[in-house]
Amino acid sequence: MKFRFMACFGLAAMALASGANAGEYNLTVDPVRIDTGTFTRDGVGFNGASPGPVLRFKEGEDVVINVTNNLSELTSIHWHGLILPFQQDGVPGISYAGIKPGETFTYRFPIVQSGTYWFHSHSPFQEPDGAYGAIVIEPKQREPFNFQREHVIVLTDSHPHRGHRIMRNLKMMPDYYNRQQRTIADFVADAEKMGFQAALADRLDWGDMRMMPNDVEDLQGFTPLINGKSTQQNWAGIFTPGERIRLRFINSSAMTYFDIRIPGLKMTVVQADGNNVQPVPVDEFRIAVAETYDVIVRPTEDKAYAIFAESVARTASVRATLAPRAGMAADVPAMRKPPLLTMADMGMAHGDHAGMNHSASSSPATHKMPDGTTMQGAAHTDHSAHGGAKPRDAFYAAGSGLVPTAAEGVKFLSYSDLRAMRPLYEHRKATREIELRLTGNMERYIWSINGIKYSQAEPIRLKYGERVRFKFVNETMMTHPMHLHGMWSILDTGKGKWDPIKHVVSVAPGTTVYMETEVDAPGEWAFHCHLAYHADSGMFRKVIVEGGPPKKQAAVSGAKGG
Repeated sequence: MKFRFMACFGLAAMALASGANAGEYNLTVDPVRIDTGTFTRDGVGFNGASPGPVLRFKEGEDVVINVTNNLSELTSIHWHGLILPFQQDGVPGISYAGIKPGETFTYRFPIVQSGTYWFHSHSPFQEPDGAYGAIVIEPKQREPFNFQREHVIVLTDSHPHRGHRIMRNLKMMPDYYNRQQRTIADFVADAEKMGFQAALADRLDWGDMRMMPNDVEDLQGFTPLINGKSTQQNWAGIFTPGERIRLRFINSSAMTYFDIRIPGLKMTVVQADGNNVQPVPVDEFRIAVAETYDVIVRPTEDKAYAIFAESVARTASVRATLAPRAGMAADVPAMRKPPLLTMADMGMAHGDHAGMNHSASSSPATHKMPDGTTMQGAAHTDHSAHGGAKPRDAFYAAGSGLVPTAAEGVKFLSYSDLRAMRPLYEHRKATREIELRLTGNMERYIWSINGIKYSQAEPIRLKYGERVRFKFVNETMMTHPMHLHGMWSILDTGKGKWDPIKHVVSVAPGTTVYMETEVDAPGEWAFHCHLAYHADSGMFRKVIVEGGPPKKQAAVSGAKGG
């Protein structure tokens, strides 16, 4: 019999203690004090804490969630990745008006899926200020993989500045938070390695674009947390040697992609974004903002293991511990050398800046992936003169565009490794294609889709029952995790009916990525980059699904004064 270790059961206990019916939950949105061990600041949380509680549902149940706003401003909760009626999706201005101070809003929706998801505020900057929590949904049927214990691992990038202040600073000076500025010493080192003329040409190319090759992250100076704890605070999960442990990773960061490894343990990826995939053994994986990955590990030794997450720009890291006994702390692995973008990473050769607008531009090209499948992505240039970096996998699990330097035999997860355990939809040809160019101006810190920011854009209109193919063309130098609310995103990795089903699709600089969507959810939905300050700056769209199945009424809930 499986023993399911419940890392957090406070919400269920609270519901029972208050006499609530099964399937009824109570949440409050509260001012909280966040303590990372390196700084403390005011923030926003759920049920008096950040992160909020782990919500545990069962596939097939109908849930009722009463959310009371104890803030002095409007709030909301979005159930990230859950398939539900649009009125319950929790996006102010699209799904509903939001929850006013002192009011209670009751969400009502059926649980029609299983897996690992999360919830967060969809009101300006409350999520980066701490308003996030995990969702675990138990399936009706037995899992296709075995485990004896589980732990939820929630990552975030807690910053000493609150969200509104960060946004003001980025608008004032887009490299305000770049702690890795290039210096004359770096130029001298490049000249010694590449030759003076090549180093000068490289520096001029980046200067012409008003970009820097170390501009992998918009936001630095944060303290990464696992389950609300920094390295020195040391979150620890218990295991018994020989157990198979399921780790449910959730990246609830505002802006940060993390590379995850557990030195000494192989990880087997069994779910991506809540959906079962054919198992993939890996040594490391990169998790985009808002993605979830479930992995199985089997520690056999009676010792502490480090769960280590380092930001892709190598500016910050956090260590948690898997331990056979309480009170143990694993050694902290050393962070690796920071990566640098190259012209090939931007989809260009030296001097090719056409259409850059202080971002990156490329023409999509077909190329072979490591597993032999054919993908669409930016043309790759052999840039061995720039430190020997290899051409990247455009679907490498959502990253900066650079494959981390790996030792012989080390396996990194790629999007091309993901195969659905079983098809969710009948595979069919898309009825039409919609091109979404991911655009922006880093100098002015404006982000947009097709050159138009959200406040000036018309909604994307879809017809119920059609299958739409979305073409993402990333013309910027940043990676964008694109999230469509309310419907699944079928990532095209060339595997036909076995293409993985996701709720976030990450698009690296200078690449073109395709996903398809079965339009099966009537109503109005959000579609946006999940980097908090990109979405707020305009990389956001409303999607309107017209029509619907006959005689189908979506559930509607109401608000009451509190």
